[in-house]
Amino acid sequence: AANMSTVEAGGQREEGEYGRAAKRLKMEEPDSGSLPGNGEAETDSRARWSGRQFGSGRKSDTPDNGEDSHLISPSPVVHVRGLCEAVVEADLIDALKKFGPICYVMMMPFKRQALVEFSAVESADRCVSCGAKEPVYIAGQQAYFNYSTSKRITRPTNADNPNSGNKVLLLSIQNPLYPITTDVLYTVCNPIGSVLRIVIFKRNGIQAMVEFESVQCAQKAKAALNGADIYAGCCTLKIEYARPTRLNVIKNDNESWDYTKPYLVRRERGKGRQKQAILGEHPSSYADNGYGLACPLLPLTSNSRYKLSSVDVPDMVSYPLPQSSPSYSGHAPSSVAMVSGLHPSKMNCTRIFNLFCLYGNIEKVKFMKSVPGTALVEMGDEYAVDRAITHLNSIKLFGKRLNVCVSKQHAVIPSQVFELEDGSSSYKDFAMTRNNRFSSAGQASKNIIQPPSAVLHYYNVPPCISQDQLLKLCREHDVPGFIKFKMFDAKPSSKTISGLLEFDSKTEAVEALTVLNHYQIRIPNGSNPYTLKLCFSTSSHL
Repeated sequence: AANMSTVEAGGQREEGEYGRAAKRLKMEEPDSGSLPGNGEAETDSRARWSGRQFGSGRKSDTPDNGEDSHLISPSPVVHVRGLCEAVVEADLIDALKKFGPICYVMMMPFKRQALVEFSAVESADRCVSCGAKEPVYIAGQQAYFNYSTSKRITRPTNADNPNSGNKVLLLSIQNPLYPITTDVLYTVCNPIGSVLRIVIFKRNGIQAMVEFESVQCAQKAKAALNGADIYAGCCTLKIEYARPTRLNVIKNDNESWDYTKPYLVRRERGKGRQKQAILGEHPSSYADNGYGLACPLLPLTSNSRYKLSSVDVPDMVSYPLPQSSPSYSGHAPSSVAMVSGLHPSKMNCTRIFNLFCLYGNIEKVKFMKSVPGTALVEMGDEYAVDRAITHLNSIKLFGKRLNVCVSKQHAVIPSQVFELEDGSSSYKDFAMTRNNRFSSAGQASKNIIQPPSAVLHYYNVPPCISQDQLLKLCREHDVPGFIKFKMFDAKPSSKTISGLLEFDSKTEAVEALTVLNHYQIRIPNGSNPYTLKLCFSTSSHL
């Protein structure tokens, strides 16, 4: 069932548009021909698609000269499109192994795409040819195939030997709405293969390395979990083979654990690891703080061979979190983010708030006088910082690329206040603003934690505002205008309206949100202004 969410829009509830189906953790053993390696994502441009494979209504990405299928030479790597939300690596192996042995699968879960490398180009040819002639279904949904322009998926691990394996997996957790600890990852991975060690760290978002007892266990875990959600609609796993062949753990805690050495530094009493994979929709303490969303339990397939035991095990299992857990980054717990790469004349404290408030409450913002283009952002807690890093690190804003990381500071102190280029103060306190969106459990449950996209959701706009007036607002503030506009149907009694704005690119949408979020719209004879509210939509286009 889809995880339905709502957004505050003047009393209007928009469902479906902001929901995302829970992905099942498919527990199927990989095909014996599946070989390990380490993958590298390939963008949409790495493969060209013929109109025949998408049906007559789909335009070709190449000139339609009747010979478009020959523009790409056959390759053992096949680019797969049109996957359903719930697909995992094992689904692709199950559906495509009939064409020949598969060397490697690279999942791109948020694009609903994947790369599949066959052992021989003949196998890839059978896959592409069959997909062009008749429907090929993966996890119950028709998929589309074409050759990739790459002849092999790049693997950082043992690149010279594509058949070599590794018992250490690198897990990247995308959209980590909830904390990720060793408890969580052990409960997810150990039912599939015996886990020896886990190390959690932060580079681009939240990542972890999990060492299994054998290469075979790692292969099973990668096939069963790659592309799955730990919690419904969030904490999506992207799994590759890691470079190290063994992990070195010096302390057992929420960030690292050696399950072969239980005598390592223990946690405080009452905070020990819970081994059992038992019930719990989401971390209750996290929800009590106003950050929880109702997450359905994740189903295990009824015929799963990886259940914990043969005794009565519930078919519905989710993953518990400790009642109290420190930050899971490589740094000490901190609720302060450091942001660099800020445009000197176009960014100020308010605009930083407009962007970062989508991922947690903002307490204070301070630009650093000694480091131009850099600011400290104190947020509501360390989990808000983690979400901001995951979604905002490396995005482009006003021609510069942002770098967002955890600060060593634990609070923002209003020292060395100076004037920015636009005349505003280098320091601002937002603790009491009503525009913080996570101040209560009711508020937080309406927020949609989304990565930046080219489509913005707008709400809390007076009904008298038209499309032309919104475009004029963009021009007046020197931000790109939207190219498509959609207004949601509102009740006759509604005092506000909401809808979607599509921009030409994700970068343009980010710039518009940064400048116009929380803009005060005043109407004639109106007593109080309306606060325009913007957030990123789950839609990729209108």
